[in-house]
Amino acid sequence: MKKPSLSIRLLIVLIVAVAGAAAWLLLTGRVGRRRPPSNAITLYGNVDIRQVELGFRVAGRIQSMQWEEGQSVAAGSAMATLDTRSFEDELRADKADVAAQQATLNKLLTGSRPEEIARARAQVEEAVAAQRDAHKELERAERLVAEGAIPRTNYDSTLAASQEADARLASANDSLRLAVQGNRAEDIAAGRAALDLASARLASAQTALDDARLVAPSDGVVISRVREPGAIVSPNDIVYVLSLTHSVWVRAYVSETQLGKLHPGMAVGVLSDASPSHKIRGHVGFISPTAEFTPKSVETPDLRTDLVYRLRIIVDEPDPGLRQGMPVTVQIDTAGA
Repeated sequence: MKKPSLSIRLLIVLIVAVAGAAAWLLLTGRVGRRRPPSNAITLYGNVDIRQVELGFRVAGRIQSMQWEEGQSVAAGSAMATLDTRSFEDELRADKADVAAQQATLNKLLTGSRPEEIARARAQVEEAVAAQRDAHKELERAERLVAEGAIPRTNYDSTLAASQEADARLASANDSLRLAVQGNRAEDIAAGRAALDLASARLASAQTALDDARLVAPSDGVVISRVREPGAIVSPNDIVYVLSLTHSVWVRAYVSETQLGKLHPGMAVGVLSDASPSHKIRGHVGFISPTAEFTPKSVETPDLRTDLVYRLRIIVDEPDPGLRQGMPVTVQIDTAGA
C-alpha cells in the first residue's frame, strides 16, 4: 500500500488540531459568548501643584532671610524679616497719641471739678452783691435827679452800671449752670471720634510691624529665592516662590461617552511613569460643566479633536515624587458607582 505524501499528512494533522480546538472551546462555553465590558476607566493627565509668590505687604529693607531653595517649610514659619526700627517708632508715636486722646475724653466725661464749681458759685454770689449795690445807687440817683440835685448825665451813668451788674450776674449764673451740667454731648462725641481715629492708626501701625515678618502660609518647598538681605523691596516685589505641599491635583480630561460614569467623590488611583507599580490614592474633586477640545498636551487613545470635559483629581496622599507638570495615569473603577 502506497503511503500518503508528506503534504497530505501535514494537512490531516492541521485539520485534527483545528477540530480539537473547536471542540474544547465549545465544551468550555467560550464560543459565542461576548466578553463582559470592563468597569475600569483609564485617563491621562498632568500633575498640578499650586505655587505661591510671597512678598511683604509693606516697603522696607530686608534684614534677614531664613530659607534656601529646595528646603521644606512648615506653615507659620518666618521666612524673612524687614528692618523694623521705623515701624517701631511709628507704633510708639501712635500709642502716645492714643493715650493723649484717652485723657482728653476722660476729661470731657468727668466734667468740672468740685473746685471749679465752687469758684463759679462764688462768682455768682459776688455778682449778686454787685447787683444789689448797683440797684441801690440807681434808686438814690433817681431821687436826686428828680429833685434836681444831680445832672442827668450822672443818672445815666448809674443806670448803665446797674444794667452791667445785671448782665454780670446772668453770665455768672450761666457759668455755674454749665459747670454743674458738664460738657456737651457733641464735645464728648467728638472726643470719642478722635480716640477711635487714634486707635485705628495704632492698629494700622501694629499691622505694619507684623507685616514686616514674612510667614509661610502653608507647608511647602522653596523653589525660588528672589531677593537677598539688604535689598529694598516694595509691596509688589516677590521675595520667595513656594510650592505648596497641599493640595496636589491632577488635571485630566474625560470624553463625553465616559462622562456619565463619573461623579465627584469617586475613588481613583494615580500612577506615574517613575513608579508605575505604586498607586497613589485620590478622588474626583471637580468635573467641568462645559466641553472643550482635547488639549494637545494630553495623551488619549481618542482623536485629539474630540470634545472632552476637564476633570480635577485631588490626591489624598501627596507623594514627594509627584512634580509640577508630570504626566500621570489615572485609573477609575466604576463598578462601585
